[in-house]
Amino acid sequence: MKVAVAVHGRFHGFELAAELYARRMLARLDTTYPRFACPARLKVRTVPALEILRRVWPRLHLPGNPDLFIAQSFARSLAGHLPQADILVGWSGASLEAIRPAQARGMKVVLERGSTHMAHQTEILRDAYGRFGLEWRATDPRLIARELAEYQQADLICTGCSFARQTFVERGIAPSKVAVNPYGVDLDSFSPDAGPRLKRVLFAGQVGLRKGIPWLIEAFRALPTDWELHLAGPVEPGMEQIFARHDMTRIILRGPLSRQALAEEYRRAAIFCLPSIEEGFGMVILQAMASGCAVVASTATGGPDAGENGHHLVLVEPADTAALAERLTLLAIDPDLRQRLGQAARDRVSRGFSWNDYGQRAVQLYQMLTNPKPVC
Repeated sequence: MKVAVAVHGRFHGFELAAELYARRMLARLDTTYPRFACPARLKVRTVPALEILRRVWPRLHLPGNPDLFIAQSFARSLAGHLPQADILVGWSGASLEAIRPAQARGMKVVLERGSTHMAHQTEILRDAYGRFGLEWRATDPRLIARELAEYQQADLICTGCSFARQTFVERGIAPSKVAVNPYGVDLDSFSPDAGPRLKRVLFAGQVGLRKGIPWLIEAFRALPTDWELHLAGPVEPGMEQIFARHDMTRIILRGPLSRQALAEEYRRAAIFCLPSIEEGFGMVILQAMASGCAVVASTATGGPDAGENGHHLVLVEPADTAALAERLTLLAIDPDLRQRLGQAARDRVSRGFSWNDYGQRAVQLYQMLTNPKPVC
């Protein structure tokens, strides 16, 4: 069996391609990244002009965004240069024009969706922005239409967590058509050390509404005064309005961090928190768990797939400030509990959440798709 991977960017597509290559199953990796930014050993076809456009557009302060053009152009380019393969794995939003041509050549098409169903995502975020009085930048309706068409045409939709899968089922997609494959983590890059942990709650990701930052800031006020909240990642436009409503003296905006710097932050922080209101998985959960952090995550993430509540990590419902404050405070005042959770978390991801584990689960899904068991 040969599998082609096509991703307009990187996401976890490079890790998937590398795992397939290691099993001698990779037909080709298609990406917008330039060749020098791709794993050297892989067979790669690139469309770097689209990646340049994506990155240059905001720097030139051009109106609108190029997302629709990039998605269409990438899918059309792929459709015109399909490799010999049994399965095409494409990313949602940028696969539509290639699905039917691939199927006409006998390929099964797997659609990777890195978030919840587009309709669910739109509803959750629209309501959240309205609640906080922030400008809602809705997704281009044409991009939404593309995704909905892809959901119908693909042979299988692959999500990163059970929560995301459920949003597809609730919107009429057959349960048998939606699979879950939790992502992986590099256990060498993200690992604990013997150094002391600081009285610090760490968040990593885009600092904005989707990741639950307003609720986290509010909940953090309940923690003892010698604790700090560190927000690592780019700040979403409009968040200054949220910040202005709070005392930010113990809240530090760290900005984007390199992979190495983030790994060090996980080792220093006593608690990691990802309180997203909408998510595909949140790979930072696995990174923090692999680093021995005590993790608090919302149930709208891959947290429930990553471990057992109260044993490997702590789970709360999204947008529940009181529950989030209670769980964070409990961890803040109990160092023994933090240590037990951190150790259990590291043990958990070490057995089932490496990228090799992710690759093995992906291969099993593809084998079932190409060789379905007969109905008795």
